[in-house]
Amino acid sequence: MDRMDVTEEFAGIQLPGHLHTPESLQYAQEFEFREGDVVIVTYPKSGTTWMQEIVTLIYSKGDPTIATSVPNWMRAPWLEHTYFKDTIKNEEGPRIITTHLPSDILAPALQKSKAKVVYIVRNPKDVAVSFYYFHKMAKFFPDSGAFPEFVERFLEGKVYYGSWFDHVKGWYNQKKNLDVIYLTYESMHKDLRRSIKKLCAFLGCPMYSEEVDKIEQHCKFAVMSQNAMVNYTLIPTEILDHEKSKFMRKGVVGDWKNHFTDEQNEDFEKIYKEKMLDCDLQVVWNLD
Repeated sequence: MDRMDVTEEFAGIQLPGHLHTPESLQYAQEFEFREGDVVIVTYPKSGTTWMQEIVTLIYSKGDPTIATSVPNWMRAPWLEHTYFKDTIKNEEGPRIITTHLPSDILAPALQKSKAKVVYIVRNPKDVAVSFYYFHKMAKFFPDSGAFPEFVERFLEGKVYYGSWFDHVKGWYNQKKNLDVIYLTYESMHKDLRRSIKKLCAFLGCPMYSEEVDKIEQHCKFAVMSQNAMVNYTLIPTEILDHEKSKFMRKGVVGDWKNHFTDEQNEDFEKIYKEKMLDCDLQVVWNLD
């Protein structure tokens, strides 16, 4: 498989070379967004696939045909990935684009456009757990090591895609500069229907109740986890090993409590408070 052990350096962060090349990253940095584009932005393991599915179904008025027949990476391609240039459609109408890139790379171009940005935040303890398991299945990621050491590297931003804190704060600070909606993974869990309606309003796509019903039903974890167009079972085992961990593993809030010791949690909380002191973004750790 191509470039499985290669690491790319870009904008001060490391990225897996299997998915990124200097050329693809340069193309992403120079990409011209346009009015009508919808850009889904996340730090990894924060609900990206979920949002790709929801936005797809909003534009199909709840018709699941495209969501069950076209892989999500073709419907909402990744801006920085090697295949993006050959995948993105140039015809009229909304283009759904996905990215994990930081705001300092993309915000200038987005500010010049009339593209809409959908940013999803997930509490970083659950992100760390999910990212840890993704390292186990993704053959193009470095070995995760033991969980305590992985969490330490995560807090230091010494993982692929860089610091969760820098990513979240960077994009959150763009709220006055971009046409952006911020949603949390936890609020989507608590009331998916309300989140769908908020997105419909933001995207200018009024929906009948029956259409929202269809989107809500199709975007439940139990349904999506069985959909080969989103659960990544189409990807060869040599790239993603589903025997090591499922891509759609649990989809819950608060799984961190099954992994963190009391001491690890205290250390995490301390660093979180220090790093988020200058940010009023509120995250939810549990839904209990």
